[in-house]
Amino acid sequence: MDTYGFHSIHGRACAIATGVKLANPALSVWVNMGDGDSMAIGGNHLIHAVRRNQDLNITIFNNEIYGLTKGQYSPTTKFGQITKTSPYGTIDYPFNPGELVMGAQGTFFARTLDCVPQLSTDCMTRAAKHDGCSVVEVLQNCVIFNDKTHAAITDRAVRDDRTIVLEHGKPMLFGKNKEKGLRFNGRQLEVVTLGENGITLDDIMVHDETTEDTGIHMMLAHMGGDLPVALGVIRNVKKVSYTQLYEEQMDEQMASGKYKCMDDLLNSGDTWEV
Repeated sequence: MDTYGFHSIHGRACAIATGVKLANPALSVWVNMGDGDSMAIGGNHLIHAVRRNQDLNITIFNNEIYGLTKGQYSPTTKFGQITKTSPYGTIDYPFNPGELVMGAQGTFFARTLDCVPQLSTDCMTRAAKHDGCSVVEVLQNCVIFNDKTHAAITDRAVRDDRTIVLEHGKPMLFGKNKEKGLRFNGRQLEVVTLGENGITLDDIMVHDETTEDTGIHMMLAHMGGDLPVALGVIRNVKKVSYTQLYEEQMDEQMASGKYKCMDDLLNSGDTWEV
């Protein structure tokens, strides 16, 4: 890889990355943030980068804590959790990054686990190929300040039953032997087992990451508790990126306007030589 990177001001990574991408559209720009700076101090920048469909690759490392600043609760910390800044248990309702992306009209959202490198590689590769704003949430452990925060789904003994890796065009199956699946029951998702009560593969929902309707993608991003946590690419829809529209607009104005460059603008009107 031929790369260059730098640290921005906390929470302002999306704003700085937007300028970098517009100044040099040929660059593949990656924005790495934690759950704290991406959804707290940087929440506004994240929402509008997603809404505008900026051609950025955003990675949110979600360990449900402010790790680098030593253990304060973050916007994704579980309700009631005791931390350095919530000694009696946090009374904040946590954000779900996937739902936030859907609500901001996002075009790409994926989720992976830090302990499954191949899945992370697949999600990052798909994100890089997406034309527009991609957001990948990495459920990450913090061994110092929030150890085993995702253990309920990451431990090998339970991972197959408590997570589902979605694949476009394939039935939503999970479990050690792929014996369980998801289907609609009225307006809700439910877990069913193949072979029980006449359930067959035809009853299982097929994942469509490209549907324009955010409803089903929102439901998949929300899953947890009695439902498995959805992993892999949840949403991937086509929409013209802000970067492309910006370039087209600038090219049009340069071709038809009297200002071809910054010097033309600075030398317009009344000027003096000193």
